[in-house]
Amino acid sequence: MASKDLKKLSREEVEKHNKDGDLWIIVDGKVYDVTRFKNLHPGGASVFLDEEVAGQDATEAFYGLHKHEVIERPQYARLQVGVIEGEQSVIHSRVTGELSNVPYAEPSWLSQGYFSPYYTENHRKFQKAVRQFFDTVIAPDAFARELDGKPPSASVIEASCKMGILAMRMGPGKHLKGMELMGGAVKPEEFDYFHELIVTQELVRSGQRGYGDGFLSGSVIGLPPVLNFATPEVKAKVVPDVFSGKKLICLAISEAFAGSDVAGLKTTAQKSEDGKHWTINGAPNILYETFLTLTHSSLGTKKWITNGTFAHYFTVGCKTDDGFTVILVERQEGVETKPIKTSYSPTAGTAFITFDNVKVPIENTLGPVGGGLFVMLSNFNHERWVMCCSAARSQRLVVEDCLKWTQQRKAFGKALNSQAVIRSKLAAMISRVESVQNWLENITHQMNNMSYKQQAAKLAGPIGLLKMHATRTAQETATDAVQVFIISVRIIAMFLMGF
Repeated sequence: MASKDLKKLSREEVEKHNKDGDLWIIVDGKVYDVTRFKNLHPGGASVFLDEEVAGQDATEAFYGLHKHEVIERPQYARLQVGVIEGEQSVIHSRVTGELSNVPYAEPSWLSQGYFSPYYTENHRKFQKAVRQFFDTVIAPDAFARELDGKPPSASVIEASCKMGILAMRMGPGKHLKGMELMGGAVKPEEFDYFHELIVTQELVRSGQRGYGDGFLSGSVIGLPPVLNFATPEVKAKVVPDVFSGKKLICLAISEAFAGSDVAGLKTTAQKSEDGKHWTINGAPNILYETFLTLTHSSLGTKKWITNGTFAHYFTVGCKTDDGFTVILVERQEGVETKPIKTSYSPTAGTAFITFDNVKVPIENTLGPVGGGLFVMLSNFNHERWVMCCSAARSQRLVVEDCLKWTQQRKAFGKALNSQAVIRSKLAAMISRVESVQNWLENITHQMNNMSYKQQAAKLAGPIGLLKMHATRTAQETATDAVQVFIISVRIIAMFLMGF
């Protein structure tokens, strides 16, 4: 129902609708007809038939159990039939494309009245354009795909690539030359790491972690070796298709037996006698032979590969006679991908990949034969920095949710955030996220002012330390958030027990 069609009602009129066959409630100044919905409610119809709820203001009861976002879902929003005349909503929803009005929900450089030595007016203009696009195009797809478990929609990927989003996620560089970025919001030669930080953090705002990984994250780590080490002919074939969203690429290094031990990889690439192609398979040793015997398999395998289920290209780490070599493999006969069930979402396309006598042109070698370790390490600083950007924004989302929840949730007639223990936890969460963001921005500034060689020499340690700090504080903040969301139950229990 359009907002202009909503009736302006008095509380006295709502009170008349308090029967089983005619049941209205008030939540945050809005009137909902739950007559038909009551029997579908997980808590049962009796929840609505309570004399303190039927025809009454159920705001406190609702927010005692639900986040505000629940009532904004389409299936519930359409139950609204009116608003209480002369009253305004106390709980404010996010406005598409706009900044949040919740304290600390945005990094300080976006907060009114705050200043930053790092961000220019162009960064602010760029951030507005990115947020508008992400809120209107990407976020709806993120929520829908998390529900059905499917990969990001091809139309959304195509629209994003037209804006240059994937290319921007590779960082500043000559690969941006000639592109129109975010409809011209920034020129390719002006694009810097703070622009990229904005892109990464805006993507995280949807809060859909699996979709975030499914949304071309495999390309973010799988394409740089092609950009930096492939022959001009291979780049000319692969890069335009990936940047346009027509084809996707992933990084296939990890193995069940090797983990992060690159020297322990079992997937091998054997050069043909004429030197024209590689044949990719598995390599037997004592442990591996046992595995092969049990599984009747002679395949090279990769595991936990993000975007692997729907990728067209695979940047594959292989053991060769000369050591460790990276090879670009196109999906073909002999390449099989199977989805791996993860603890978060199938939308990421996490895969188990097998290579069975896969023949690849020798021209697809990325970097020198036996020099694969350098090829992979060359992008590690950037990958870790991207993770820090994501971790900082993810923590901020948690802080925002906790601040909203503790204001909405009431215990004994007072907002939950009136409790000292809650305020203490919120303060700790805010201090952690602010420390991560400020350290991140300092390192980003160094990246903007250092050559790649200087970054490799000076920033590998700081970025690694920041990644450790960002992920550990994120875990602490998540733990505190769980406590915040259940602590009201404990407070009530303590009062009931006489403490």
